[in-house]
Amino acid sequence: MKKILNFLFEHKTLDREIAKEVLVNIGKGIYNESEITAFMTVYLMRSITLQELQGFQDALLELCLPMNFKDHETIDIVGTGGDGKNTFNISTLACFIVAGAGHKVAKHGNYGASTISGSSNVIESMGYKFKNDHDALRKALDEANICFMHAPMFHPALKNVGPIRRNLGMRTFFNMLGPLVNPAFPSYSIIGVYSLEMARLYNYLMQQQSERYSIIHGLDGYDEISLTGDSKIITQDGERIFSAMEMGGMQVTPDFIAGGATIEEAAQKFKSIIGGNGTAPQEAVVISNAAVALHTTGAFADYNAAFESAEESLKSGKANECLKKLLELQ
Repeated sequence: MKKILNFLFEHKTLDREIAKEVLVNIGKGIYNESEITAFMTVYLMRSITLQELQGFQDALLELCLPMNFKDHETIDIVGTGGDGKNTFNISTLACFIVAGAGHKVAKHGNYGASTISGSSNVIESMGYKFKNDHDALRKALDEANICFMHAPMFHPALKNVGPIRRNLGMRTFFNMLGPLVNPAFPSYSIIGVYSLEMARLYNYLMQQQSERYSIIHGLDGYDEISLTGDSKIITQDGERIFSAMEMGGMQVTPDFIAGGATIEEAAQKFKSIIGGNGTAPQEAVVISNAAVALHTTGAFADYNAAFESAEESLKSGKANECLKKLLELQ
């Protein structure tokens, strides 16, 4: 690692193969905590290159425990995190709305590194027990329309860097990797990013790897549709800016979508919204994100039809039923 660090400290970048090799070694536990911290710090000081991101992705996918759900067209909605906004768990709620609308969701999540409550925090706090057994996850997908995969149980490298990421409490390049290494290899990916630079990087990758995808960026810095301002959505067909009114029928202020100060508060807010007791702005935000996912599948003629389906899923209680069923399957 010393040789790699000296190379990087000279403001050089890694090619794809070397980047892959480094992350494979991290996954195998070859480097110590100080070496890994120094390596991660490099990418706090400069942007990751496409070659480096591809190499890191190659490594995680090579080492991962894969889940074969190929007979289903699965979907995942995931934000990179690291936007510093501390919103409630919008993407995870949107996943349950999509499941309630009848689509299979292979949710890939993790503990919050730079936020109070990541998707794994909130699901675990409600009693879900993480697992990487294929048959158990397949049963959840079949019966609840959604399975949840806690990333460290499928990716050795993520497990090894978890404590370091939490201690740093800052956005690292691992935030960027999470959406790219879902072990179920979903048919459709909806990825929220906090910067336009990252959106373009993801777009280049997704053009090579997926037929249908949507990359979401809130122009005021959110990694999801926040309805606090305009959103840019990039798909395989191009890109467009949408207003909050177009996406959710209203514009909201940041305080309406703030997360809790603790994991318990975040979980309570999650249960309130999915149980039909959220505020109108909270519901509009999660329905908008779910609608983009549903529209991405190509199953709806337009966004408005997808929005109506997402709204029905939440307000009829179908999304909540999917959550209840998932928690029952322990």
